[in-house]
Amino acid sequence: MTRVETPTLVDRERIAATDPVIRRHIRRTPVLEVDGRDFGLGDVRLVFKLELTQKAGSFKARGAFANLLLRPVPPAGVVAASGGNHGVAVAHAARELGIAARIYLPTISTPAKVERIRASGAELVFAGDRYDDALAASEAWAEASGALRVHAFDQDETMMGAGTLGLELEDQIGVPDAVLAAVGGGGLIGGIAAWFGGRTRVIGVEPELAPTLARALAAGEPVDAPAGGIAADSLAPRRIGERVFPIAQRFVESVLVTDDAIAFAQRALWSTLRIAVEPGGATALAAVLSGRFAPATGSRIAIVISGGNTSAVQFL
Repeated sequence: MTRVETPTLVDRERIAATDPVIRRHIRRTPVLEVDGRDFGLGDVRLVFKLELTQKAGSFKARGAFANLLLRPVPPAGVVAASGGNHGVAVAHAARELGIAARIYLPTISTPAKVERIRASGAELVFAGDRYDDALAASEAWAEASGALRVHAFDQDETMMGAGTLGLELEDQIGVPDAVLAAVGGGGLIGGIAAWFGGRTRVIGVEPELAPTLARALAAGEPVDAPAGGIAADSLAPRRIGERVFPIAQRFVESVLVTDDAIAFAQRALWSTLRIAVEPGGATALAAVLSGRFAPATGSRIAIVISGGNTSAVQFL
């Protein structure tokens, strides 16, 4: 991945300015507050930010619309690489705005996400087995075609869009004692952290088999990390974003969870709340249910349920 030396300019002011630009194109997603005892925990309040109800099925719609509305789009349209959710979001935003889009996916992308991209009318191209393979192919196409690159996480507009989730959450519930969100490339956690700016704890949760943030924080800079696990289609780029990292280094705490913990959190959300999510969408909750993050007694913590593009539920 190409190193970007320009420091990030994402902050509360730019996030606040982004919100009215994208507001008519995104949903104000609901929050659901429950007693921690419902999940076998102690005296703690869990506030779920239900981004799986967002347009295109994940928080990625926020960054997709921010890119397409805040940056000039050339006649060649836009191109994006994705494990799935970002591609779904860019394809959706492009269709709504009447822009041509080409989406590159790795072969690990799930059928539910592939079908949503196809249904949007975007051009779909498979390239390699992992996200970085698809990213390289998308970069080559952008260079040849002149299409606008819409990066899944390492772009200011992507983080500014994701940051509107933090703005919205604070408007709905005030400032919680902590906010937990899953980490892949870091666009979501970077945007949330930039919005709260140290006013609360921000916990980045990632699979042990894809520890991009943990490895970067340990090294003091973005470095390559493994890219595997059951959430690999949404949480397994090779490294944390270059523009994300300064924000994460300043404001974000890192927690790792096992694949078994993620799968358990998926089942717990379904059995307790009848909410069906993809593995990446359950990763933040996995930190709490597994004890990797232990909220203080009496605290109120926000957990971002970041995506629901799954075929786990069947209807007869």
